[in-house]
Amino acid sequence: MAAPGARPSERNDGTIMVKRITPDDCWGAIVDVQEFFLSQVGSRPARSRIETNTMNLVRLLDYFRIPIVATLERPIYYKGALPKGLKRQLADRAQLFEKDFFDLTKEPKIRTYLARLRKKQVVVAGCETDVCVLQSCLGLLGLGYQVYVLEDLLFSSSRNVESAIARLKAAGATFLTYKTLYYELIEAVEGGGHTEKMLKTFGPFPDDLPDCAA
Repeated sequence: MAAPGARPSERNDGTIMVKRITPDDCWGAIVDVQEFFLSQVGSRPARSRIETNTMNLVRLLDYFRIPIVATLERPIYYKGALPKGLKRQLADRAQLFEKDFFDLTKEPKIRTYLARLRKKQVVVAGCETDVCVLQSCLGLLGLGYQVYVLEDLLFSSSRNVESAIARLKAAGATFLTYKTLYYELIEAVEGGGHTEKMLKTFGPFPDDLPDCAA
């Protein structure tokens, strides 16, 4: 992996090779969106917004048949389960794992599952930005994954997470928004837009799926 600040790779013709997210090479990570952490967010509208945004992400990834890994930090009796709405949305769309480490890649069962996926791009959402998201992203980068962090689908009990974000960027993680991901996935399917190929491959696109985070 190139060092931070290095130029992207060049093709033989001198043009720059830019990395883009593609459904075929991507999986999603939803990190520890649990009752305990949500209770520390503050206002009810803020919590509702996080849950809604995460559920919309699940729907978006599911439409493009992108595998999803959701994690729960132990002990579950203390940290809590997934919110009911998110649990229903994930249903059989995701592989759910419990973990004892902040870094999800330290769990042997998760690493084995990810190796079987054989996909090297990951989009990450969840909490806490400065703990489990940070450590998991560092672990994934260390394993050679291209890590894309959805900045408007992160949350933390801490108000100051700027240093964690700066560290992730320096380590090679790319930050983007839900809106950017939404359109990049559409663009990835032969030319972008709701093309015939997209409809033939994935079926009708959900009319009620928003293109921006709430």
